[in-house]
Amino acid sequence: MLSIWALDGIREITPGDDLVRVILDAVTDPLQDGDIVVVTSKIVSKAEGRIIHASDREDAITRETVRLVASRTSPTGHVTRIVENPLGIVSAAAGVDASNTPEGTVLLLPVDPDASARALATGLRAATGAHVGVIITDTLGRAWREGQTDHAIGAGGIHVFEDLRGTVDAEGRPLVVTLPCVADELAAATDLVKGKAARRPVAIVRGRADLVGDLDLPGARSIVRDPVRDMFRQGADEAYAEGFAAGRAAAG
Repeated sequence: MLSIWALDGIREITPGDDLVRVILDAVTDPLQDGDIVVVTSKIVSKAEGRIIHASDREDAITRETVRLVASRTSPTGHVTRIVENPLGIVSAAAGVDASNTPEGTVLLLPVDPDASARALATGLRAATGAHVGVIITDTLGRAWREGQTDHAIGAGGIHVFEDLRGTVDAEGRPLVVTLPCVADELAAATDLVKGKAARRPVAIVRGRADLVGDLDLPGARSIVRDPVRDMFRQGADEAYAEGFAAGRAAAG
């Protein structure tokens, strides 16, 4: 049986806080072998001091942008940028967050969420003796679909994929491409109990011990699709403009 619950009583996080201690102080049901601790990236960023002063959030987004995928201006003049950030994640605003931070500051994503997740998993295992895994999440939109869900941006000590290729379905047909991203599935599921404004940034998943493994397993960076296989590197308008410019240049 799969059980998911959020931890209550986690205080406001400040730079330098020991998140292992913070999490364990909030745990009421002791961690067990196979538990997966799912942590919102916001508190990891705060603990790691990823808070910067920025009077203009757009400037921070520009600094965190590796590649512009698409940009649109609304009728009211608001500009939305879909960009690739230094982690290889394609999202709106490069993951720069201005919510739940002091006025005049913004939060950046952790420098290396996989390393952060491994450090948390190492600390929790050492403190409790329980063989646990850790997922760090952030809220992202999805191409072709409205709304947002939480996704895994960091993982330590868990299998981020459940590889079903080579097995068969209920009718005995071979599965060729089926590769569920269970790290993203669990990230989204825990958001149902964490909530966006409930100050419950950590959840525990129990019942998927099969996903917990060694700390050297590939992290969430392995979820990012290789550019060679990325069929949607640009927005439609950007691709058209680039092709039009190339055509004009070729025509002389």
